[in-house]
Amino acid sequence: MIFVLINSFILGIVQGITEWLPVSSTGHMLLVDEFLKLDFPKDFTDMFFVVIQFGSILAVLVLYFDKLNPFSKHKNEKQKRQTWALWEKVIIACIPAGVVGILFDDLIHDLLYGPIVIAIALIVYGILFIVLENSHPTPTTTSLEKLSFKKAFCVGMFQMLSLIPGTSRSGSTILGAVFLGCERSVAAEFSFFLAIPVMLGASGLKMIKYGLNYTGEQVAVMLIGTVTAFIVSVFVIRFLMSYIRKHDFKVFGYYRIVLGILVLLYFGLIAK
Repeated sequence: MIFVLINSFILGIVQGITEWLPVSSTGHMLLVDEFLKLDFPKDFTDMFFVVIQFGSILAVLVLYFDKLNPFSKHKNEKQKRQTWALWEKVIIACIPAGVVGILFDDLIHDLLYGPIVIAIALIVYGILFIVLENSHPTPTTTSLEKLSFKKAFCVGMFQMLSLIPGTSRSGSTILGAVFLGCERSVAAEFSFFLAIPVMLGASGLKMIKYGLNYTGEQVAVMLIGTVTAFIVSVFVIRFLMSYIRKHDFKVFGYYRIVLGILVLLYFGLIAK
């Protein structure tokens, strides 16, 4: 039991780090799971990887509570309207991924969830990040208030691509937002906010599909993973926002390429 809980703790750390950095939490979880088995049925393990994302979402809600709260006493009427508008943009941007995810969740999981697809997605998106940053895009959207509803929906179309494992939800939305002219900090924050309905919905859907029948050990494993993901996410989000004020995303592109090659080598040669 103790080893299972330790593994859950480590997986929570991995989730908290990789969910917000554009490096693919799925790709990392796939590798880590090869060495740290939870010793539960595959259905539960698959559900666990999705549910612990709830901890990451709580970190966003805590860190950005005032910015996301339209009822804040610290805001004037204009600021409250801007907050409502931000939520409207988030909902609009979540429609593409939400619709496709609900309709094709099982099909996507059965057809695409494999090491080769994940490795290729890691490498392709890594190259795209490097190419985009080398083009030195000039941002035209320098704040969330200036983000148009049309552009928000287009970012949502990029988020839909994150249903392909290995692309990374944050990677897809950040890449898309920067490509569409958003400043890096705007792209990152909007990516954080888009995760709220998407990941809450995904976690709830997985739990319902599993049947809500858990043993005490399974509940303990989920709690430890979720709480760990929350704590780690708080530090990672703060780090990322500080980092991108002075740096671009190329380092994540190089990292993705190296990780993708390692995944190909491991599952193509060693794990056979």
